[in-house]
Amino acid sequence: MTAQLIDGKAFAAGLRARVAQRTAALRDAHGVVPGLAVVLVGEDPASQVYVGSKEREARAAGFHSVVHRLPAGTSEEALLDLVATLNADPLIHGILVQLPLPAGIDENRVLLAIDPDKDVDGFHPVNVGRLALGQPAPVPCTPRGCLMLLKETLGDLTGREALVIGRSAIVGKPMALLLLAANATVTIAHSRTRDLAEVCRRADIVVVAVGRPGFVPGAWLKPGAVVIDVGINRLPPAPGEAKGRLVGDVDFDSAFQVAGALTPVPGGVGPMTIACLLDNTLEACLAAKGLAGAF
Repeated sequence: MTAQLIDGKAFAAGLRARVAQRTAALRDAHGVVPGLAVVLVGEDPASQVYVGSKEREARAAGFHSVVHRLPAGTSEEALLDLVATLNADPLIHGILVQLPLPAGIDENRVLLAIDPDKDVDGFHPVNVGRLALGQPAPVPCTPRGCLMLLKETLGDLTGREALVIGRSAIVGKPMALLLLAANATVTIAHSRTRDLAEVCRRADIVVVAVGRPGFVPGAWLKPGAVVIDVGINRLPPAPGEAKGRLVGDVDFDSAFQVAGALTPVPGGVGPMTIACLLDNTLEACLAAKGLAGAF
């Protein structure tokens, strides 16, 4: 058996196109344009790349896109003042503060300051609670993208045995809640799980988000399982390479021989994150205008 590759890049392109079409229809019918504000503090190279991609894709979707690039020495109070201004801005429907923030700024305090209805990352405790209760809320973009890919691959997830390896607040915990809402039977595993390999072999669906390259080998997988690899790890460069290659948390070569379907790294989950951010922002705009479900 060899796995079907789950093409997150193609699915994300389709989602972005649908967001752009809905945005154009909203603008034409009501003169409303979704607004996304991204705040970047400091000069972290990876963060600059991510923010640039978000800005580019937001504009391509027809959004009102604003990026606030602040120096690393920005005070916490100044950042909180900016968040308050964005909360009050009627042209902004989504606010994203790029993490990590420089030392000396309390990330939790900043995230708590974002209006929950504009929290398109889905990290605010109010939205975490809404998700846990099954109420409408922005869903963290990466797990939402994972769920979309699973449904595209498997259809109805009812009754499936699903394993989430990783318990972070950003991916693991919301992923488990989304799978529960989709009627899967869910297990969360982590670094202290006993006999993780045996737990893994029971699962029809395996979502891996641990930040360890090649952590899950093919020998751990149930034949035919659908595997969603959230990890993005850069290996040390091999001789003659300028930089090391990107790999996931799943050992791709061995998993490819066992799984029924598998996301590659890169090109799997990664492209879904920005596409889901755009969709979350559009939904926040529609909700703010009393038009939820209209477009």
